[in-house]
Amino acid sequence: MTVPVLPTARLGTDGPFVGVQGLGCMGMSDFYGPTDRPEALATLDAALEAGVTLFDTADAYGFGRNEELIGPFVRANRDRMVLATKFAVERKEDDPSYRGIRNDPAYIRAAVDASLRRLGVDEIDLYYMHRRDPAVPLADSVGTMAELVRAGKVRRLGLSEVTGAELREAYAIHPIAALQSEWSVFARDVERTAVPAAAELGVAFVPYSPLGRGFLTGAFQAAEQLAADDVRRTQPRFTGANAAANAELLAPLREIATDRGVTLAQVALAWVHQRAEVHGLTVVPIPGTRKRSRLAENTAAATLRLTAEELARLEPVAGEVAGDRYPDMRFTQVGRE
Repeated sequence: MTVPVLPTARLGTDGPFVGVQGLGCMGMSDFYGPTDRPEALATLDAALEAGVTLFDTADAYGFGRNEELIGPFVRANRDRMVLATKFAVERKEDDPSYRGIRNDPAYIRAAVDASLRRLGVDEIDLYYMHRRDPAVPLADSVGTMAELVRAGKVRRLGLSEVTGAELREAYAIHPIAALQSEWSVFARDVERTAVPAAAELGVAFVPYSPLGRGFLTGAFQAAEQLAADDVRRTQPRFTGANAAANAELLAPLREIATDRGVTLAQVALAWVHQRAEVHGLTVVPIPGTRKRSRLAENTAAATLRLTAEELARLEPVAGEVAGDRYPDMRFTQVGRE
């Protein structure tokens, strides 16, 4: 058995220790074009052997099929890994473009039971509210999540894309172990209110899309290069003039990568990992991949340290990015700040 290479960090003030880099499983089932299923499953095993212990899914990924996909892996390694899944994004198979946000108590209770059934487990280690519906009071949504903890269906609670004020309000209802939101060299909205609140409360920060949905790796420079059903074709940062302008912003990452003999992805991930020191909180990014080669590349970045001069060169990038993260920003934290 390979000796784990990743250092560990704690989720929340009393949560489990996990590898300081997790694995986002979404792309194994949905959103980013065709998947090689055997390679995706092999990537799960390789991740665990590399010291990755936080595995992240959601009921919305593949209409529940992502939970079903990783379920056998979870059950076979239950005592070696931390399972995170989410509720709140409602989808319809007969209308793939539909997105609804549900935070009402009845929906939450039904969603957790469905996730437990698909995963084939009795308890979820970390259960996130995937998106916040501001029309539903946090006392109702987080209050219901707290009931799931008391019922033994969930161990710890997480939130995604909430503001600092919302995090504080939720934490007063029940302790929150982790806050998951987009955070990368290209996306630093969370630093306004969410990151300071998480640091103050001892909440771990779990950045999703730390590689800018692959754009920061240099793998593509415009949405037109992607599969016809790739969701990134609908995201403003990757289309038209925005994509061309944003591709130019990769120049400092390329320069640093060339100088250090590493990849663009490793520079981008190293930047995210070093946010822990900059902001004084636990940071566990969850780059998604379906390939073992990319997994090895990503985990190697966890111990790569950028110099102060290199960090300074990357500092202005986010402020120059063209286009929003999503076509509709209402259900992100920045949409409510």
